[in-house]
Amino acid sequence: MDGFLAAAALLPPVLRGAALALGVEERAVCEELRLRRSRPAAALLRGREYVLSGPPVEEDDLRAVLESATRASLHAAGPQLAEGFIAAPGGVRVGVCGVGVMGVGGLEGLRSFSSLSLRVPRAVPGCARDIWEPLNQGGFRSTLIVSPPGGGKTTLLRELIRCLSSQGFRVAVADERGEIGAAQSGRPQFDIGPCTDVLTGVPKARAVGMLVRAMNPQIVAMDEITDEADVRALRGGPGCGVRLLATVHGERDRGVAAACRELLTEGAFQRMVWIEERDGVRRYSVRPCV
Repeated sequence: MDGFLAAAALLPPVLRGAALALGVEERAVCEELRLRRSRPAAALLRGREYVLSGPPVEEDDLRAVLESATRASLHAAGPQLAEGFIAAPGGVRVGVCGVGVMGVGGLEGLRSFSSLSLRVPRAVPGCARDIWEPLNQGGFRSTLIVSPPGGGKTTLLRELIRCLSSQGFRVAVADERGEIGAAQSGRPQFDIGPCTDVLTGVPKARAVGMLVRAMNPQIVAMDEITDEADVRALRGGPGCGVRLLATVHGERDRGVAAACRELLTEGAFQRMVWIEERDGVRRYSVRPCV
């Protein structure tokens, strides 16, 4: 599956043409397509934005993208918009900014859209090659992948799932936003291995319990530990004999997101993979959790 084409397909014709005008090499490293109202569209290439050709983006363009992302069901997408994103076909995540709609229970959605970020999903077979041996020394153990936002956590997670599944491990994936497997009608569009079971569209905290109870996994994988509910769900995994594979935001000199620190203290993870980018090249290193 070509993640760039999946993202470009969500754009209205003029903007799509501007995106498709990028060269093959630029498409291959494109991380996001960014649309801001009254500004030209831009592509994020190796961490830097480049303006695309064409007229400034209008609110109608933003709404057209969201209609495509929700298959013409934007009116029913309030709960997702309240989380700040739309999970679109092909594993594309559309980040959304606008004006919040507040209700009795808190934020109910967004309106008057002002900008969108279309994150390009991408499989990179072989990206785990250099860390595969140290990661499996003495057998695979629960592993946490750490990088800043946009640092390649999901890409590495997807590849490790594929590799572990190809080794015969039963891997259950809590794919809340559909970014890991990019399942369409229940069928993953990315190769995530022959022994992988995917639960899509269910909040991670609930999905983990469902997968452990129903699918008899050896490894449970999920993207982005973000809050206490995720932490509570993962706490029970090791006690059930299930190994964990997850990602979290963080940087080597600042540590990991607060939501995950308790899990590290409690020993839920034994290994960490740090992703760092230098001169446009991502580098991976494996360290024990201490």
